[in-house]
Amino acid sequence: MGKAQNRFDVAAEITNADISRNIEIYVSKGFSGLELSSVTHVLATANTLLGRALFSWRFSTDAPGFVTSDQGALVRGEPSVGDHRLADMMVVVGGRNAAKGTWLPRIRAMQRKARTVVLLSDAATGYIKATKAPAGRVTTHWRDITPLVETGYHPKLTTHLSENSDGIITAAGAGATLELMVGLIAPHLTSPQVAELGNHLLLQTIRKSDAEQPKSIADNEGLFDARLTEVIRLMEDTVNEPLSMDEITARIGVSTRHLERVFRTVFNDTPARFYKRLRVKRARTMIEESLLPMIDIAVAAGFGSCTTMTKAVKAEYGLTPSKMRERKNVQLLTYDRH
Repeated sequence: MGKAQNRFDVAAEITNADISRNIEIYVSKGFSGLELSSVTHVLATANTLLGRALFSWRFSTDAPGFVTSDQGALVRGEPSVGDHRLADMMVVVGGRNAAKGTWLPRIRAMQRKARTVVLLSDAATGYIKATKAPAGRVTTHWRDITPLVETGYHPKLTTHLSENSDGIITAAGAGATLELMVGLIAPHLTSPQVAELGNHLLLQTIRKSDAEQPKSIADNEGLFDARLTEVIRLMEDTVNEPLSMDEITARIGVSTRHLERVFRTVFNDTPARFYKRLRVKRARTMIEESLLPMIDIAVAAGFGSCTTMTKAVKAEYGLTPSKMRERKNVQLLTYDRH
């Protein structure tokens, strides 16, 4: 097990015995107010749910004093000096001046100590430019990816929400910051606590780190078909008592052929398989995040029996419901943080 895991990846069983985890949040003039509030909101909400201050944080900047965000908010930061007072984790918030400042040498000091560094959007872009050729895969906000590709050689640049290169996590930032922070602190929480945290943050889904960034409105053709939205909503509302495809098309007022064509275009799937996948997903959520008996979950997810549900769940996820329930923690990040 690596040093970073010893420091920050603690099993959920000993969560209540953990000492406080300190996070340094570096800001520069014009920093992203959205990213900063996302970082602190996740940490504060997690502390509230745990009933204690497991996570603490402080703000740093080049020089002591107040720093103004892109939205006019003020943050008072302490000076960021070399390798002095290194935290368990350092988060560099993006902004128009994020590429400048003392954080670049400071993250090297963090790296030598095998401590986690997170660079959001503009900070990630600044790091990629300054590093020239990072050892591992890197990413940043999609708006900067094309200019980076056109102006330099970056063979390991991806469009994922976040990447890890030798302990330095580069990320898209912006609205995806909430999900990233949930993933980073998930090892300290049980599965139900992660689910509850997501609910408090009003996150209907928590995307994993290797999910692709949404690069334009046109990427989701379903946004332009109101009837498709109605179909999906109807499917979600009737998971416990599934409708036939004929009933669905009759209620929405579309032909079966049109529905098949749209689903194949948007989801590369048939409506029937998509519907079943929604039911299997509902079953998995209830299996992992509740203590309900399997038969109750099977009924709630629209399966006639535990046997039918078990076959469907194993076919989709490669695990039986009983094996899913044995999991002790939730992993949202698809890479090692060390």
